[in-house]
Amino acid sequence: MADLEVYKNLSPEKVERCMSVMQSGTQMIKLKRGTKGLVRLFYLDEHRTRLRWRPSRKSEKAKILIDSIYKVTEGRQSEIFHRQAEGHFDPSCCFTIYHGNHMESLDLITSNPEEARTWITGLKYLMAGISDEDSLAKRQRTHDQWVKQTFEEADKNGDGLLNIEEIHQLMHKLNVNLPRRKVRQMFQEADTDENQGTLTFEEFCVFYKMMSLRRDLYLLLLSYSDKKDHLTVEELAQFLKVEQKMNNVTTDYCLDIIRKFEVSEENKTKNVLGIEGFTNFMRSPACDIFNPLHHEVYQDMDQPLCNYYIASSHNTYLTGDQLLSQSKVDMYARVLQEGCRCVEVDCWDGPDGEPVVHHGYTLTSKILFRDVVETINRHAFVKNEFPVILSIENHCSVQQQRKIAQYLKGIFGDKLDLSSVDTGETKQLPSPQSLKGKILVKGKKLPYHLGDDAEEGEVSDEDSADEIEDECKFKLHYNNGTTEHQVESFIRKKLESLLKESQIRDKEDPDSFTVRALLKATHEGLNAHLKQHPDVKENGKKSHGRSLMTNFGKHKKTTKSRSKSYSTDDEEDTQQNSGKETGQLYRLGRRRKTMKLCRELSDLVVYTNSVAAQDIVDDGTTGNVLSFSETRAHQVVQQKSEQFMIYNQKQLTRIYPSAYRIDSSNFNPLPYWNAGCQLVALNYQSEGRMMQLNRAKFKTNGNCGYVLKPQQMCKGTFNPFSGDPLPANPKKQLILKVISGQQLPKPPDSMFGDRGEIIDPFVEVEIIGLPVDCCKDQTRVVDDNGFNPVWEETLTFTVHMPEIALVRFLVWDHDPIGRDFVGQRTVTFSSLVPGYRHVYLEGLTEASIFVHITINEIYGKWSPLILNPSYTILHFLGATKNRQLQGLKGLFNKNPRHGSSENNSHYVRKRSIGDRILRRTASAPAKGRKKSKMGFQEMVEIKDSVSEAARDQDGVLRRTTRSLQERPVSMPVDKSLLGALSLPVSVTAKDTDGKESSLVQI
Repeated sequence: MADLEVYKNLSPEKVERCMSVMQSGTQMIKLKRGTKGLVRLFYLDEHRTRLRWRPSRKSEKAKILIDSIYKVTEGRQSEIFHRQAEGHFDPSCCFTIYHGNHMESLDLITSNPEEARTWITGLKYLMAGISDEDSLAKRQRTHDQWVKQTFEEADKNGDGLLNIEEIHQLMHKLNVNLPRRKVRQMFQEADTDENQGTLTFEEFCVFYKMMSLRRDLYLLLLSYSDKKDHLTVEELAQFLKVEQKMNNVTTDYCLDIIRKFEVSEENKTKNVLGIEGFTNFMRSPACDIFNPLHHEVYQDMDQPLCNYYIASSHNTYLTGDQLLSQSKVDMYARVLQEGCRCVEVDCWDGPDGEPVVHHGYTLTSKILFRDVVETINRHAFVKNEFPVILSIENHCSVQQQRKIAQYLKGIFGDKLDLSSVDTGETKQLPSPQSLKGKILVKGKKLPYHLGDDAEEGEVSDEDSADEIEDECKFKLHYNNGTTEHQVESFIRKKLESLLKESQIRDKEDPDSFTVRALLKATHEGLNAHLKQHPDVKENGKKSHGRSLMTNFGKHKKTTKSRSKSYSTDDEEDTQQNSGKETGQLYRLGRRRKTMKLCRELSDLVVYTNSVAAQDIVDDGTTGNVLSFSETRAHQVVQQKSEQFMIYNQKQLTRIYPSAYRIDSSNFNPLPYWNAGCQLVALNYQSEGRMMQLNRAKFKTNGNCGYVLKPQQMCKGTFNPFSGDPLPANPKKQLILKVISGQQLPKPPDSMFGDRGEIIDPFVEVEIIGLPVDCCKDQTRVVDDNGFNPVWEETLTFTVHMPEIALVRFLVWDHDPIGRDFVGQRTVTFSSLVPGYRHVYLEGLTEASIFVHITINEIYGKWSPLILNPSYTILHFLGATKNRQLQGLKGLFNKNPRHGSSENNSHYVRKRSIGDRILRRTASAPAKGRKKSKMGFQEMVEIKDSVSEAARDQDGVLRRTTRSLQERPVSMPVDKSLLGALSLPVSVTAKDTDGKESSLVQI
């Protein structure tokens, strides 16, 4: 955003000239991939918040929010422009707008350079203004824009006036179910001008304020104002101290609140806060659920790197799936500015001696390594100065490795120099504070026994396992049965249709669309397509197109192999191992892959040396980074969580998604955070539950990308699966009163859109942390009211390790066949603020829920049953793991059991649509009553031997309990709850080791 600074100081005349031209509209050519270009009229809407165009088949969707624009570039810089013939368009008439999470590009060509210059200047001015806003100004701006847009969309005939019928239609759209008589009464009160029967925009604002009058806030104001309609300075101070638990509340602070939020000039003169001002204050960022102090770095940043969770990205360059999507350098800029501090660069030999970045053996596009490094250099420290880790996946020849080292040194310069970094104690990693402004290269390092004079050498290549297996690689050599273009086109269409189909799942379903099903369906569809063409044999071999896709859906069976040269410790035929579990070959030593590494690249690796699991030696070496795929990491976490935690107290561990996640879906990061893993790498381009958890975890501590691990994880150890993992520590009790909701929209996937029924909302609150803490609870359903539903229900939770817990608020629309996702907000437990707070739903302009938060400490030893009834089920199903320490070598080298996580934890059982509907129906609460509290198991797969009927939609066992409203505040659980908890006699279930255990009645 540094280049936007100059646009903040443009003269008012120049700004207005640009805005006038943009709002009038300009005809431009819109370039699209595979087309000659479309002529469209582009214009800025009157609120200066959206860029729109017409004509368009997308109608309302033909818009780009100014807030979503990442950057505007001049000339022919985009990929689509590069595909056009040189001289086809005048570069001074071309510009590109990059926007959205996936860096979509809008490539435009004007008829003359002056028009292009006007649009570039105007857009950058608007972007500069947004980047300079504080949170209060942004909330006020978005609210004002929302009200204005609501008015315009309700004005069907475009005359600038709303009649009573348009108001009734608007009420339905806003999910308001008021008697027509009441609506007419408010309409008449707001209609004060001589043109009776219609509302101008100003009159509509009055009507909207009457409609939006918050009964809950009004009663709150009355309770602190001695039943007056305003708060004095003293009464406001009392409210802030008693309810909001604020310290050091001064008279000046209260007067500042009145000055900022009070609407009435008369009240300002009297130094009192009326209901409208009080409402504005309560809906402002000052009363958000997230602690405003945590928007800045507040944690100790002088501890070793291994003591922090580090925000990490996987396949950073990709804009979508791992098979077909575009690679873009701008993705590095985006994730770095979002707070990510570890980015991945997959390097391959490119033409003309220039290394390129892309996902190997796939149809993803290629970008130059040099461009990637330049982009990282420009954006690494724009938002914060804490170190960036460059995870180099090196697939290059020695010649191009030298080019990589040359670019890294030439472009990063002093940022790579770590000679002056203070490491504190011996054999200890440096701190984020001491590494400010530095870039760490994570990669292979030549072994010390080679000596400094060796120009190159062999290194292990077995930890870089996140590429697709050899049997699944695309090798685009087709014979005259099918062409490369035909096969690629078919695969692209098939995968796109399957990915669309996957979106019918619940947005809150923690299981991503099964990737193996995706592979299998692609394989079957392509085979059917290829059967139309006979196999053409050449030199005794089948067509590559046929043989490739015949193997495309196979299960993971053989060890990885690459086009690079490798050596073997044992030349035994690897075919005999085809039925064995992945990872077992590593430890049996059937084959050891190696690669050649040049000295120049090796020397750039200092504190982040990539090592394979079997190369771990407990020799006190500082600076090893152990890389695990999610599959192998799951085994280690399940079998040896305590030893893993000890390892992570001295070294870094990186966990990355399975190669089979070709849709770039994300695994659940929670089990690995719970074991102290620092670099849990996710696909930042894939929105969903897992990225929402990741975003919430790293938003705290100023969103700087480094979050301090709990002290108990940095020294000593504990069993994360235990029923009472930290018995000596006090626990936190969260008493959460869910009061009301505001402007909850219809679900985004609502079949009838705005014309659909008014929603019946309920709120679900989920605690996500250690297994013993994972549980969820929800309110009753409110019928026909999304505008201002009132629940007034109290939910109580007890948390053993609040430092790593997340609190997730979800709003659902209950309907006869299940529930539809409306929105969510996830916050770290440690960032919750007590008192009356608004929880704004992520990505929705006005939607929020109003809650009251109380956090108490609980001392003494409590039974897990009383703290979390759901824990009992997990305990008896074998979720606890009490194993003895066996040393670091044993931690990583023990042979995995058959039936390991590759076969259970990440396998998603395919369900029919009918099965989904039945499961969703069973999980929906009946109207007028609460759904029972249930445990939510993020860590352990509950086995199929447990009755399916007892599960909720997430595969979590449910139990019937009494309403939590009946609980006295002084007790976590009503005594009567204990009577309702009983387990069936002698139900057999397998624990996570495959052993059988008996569930006894209690």
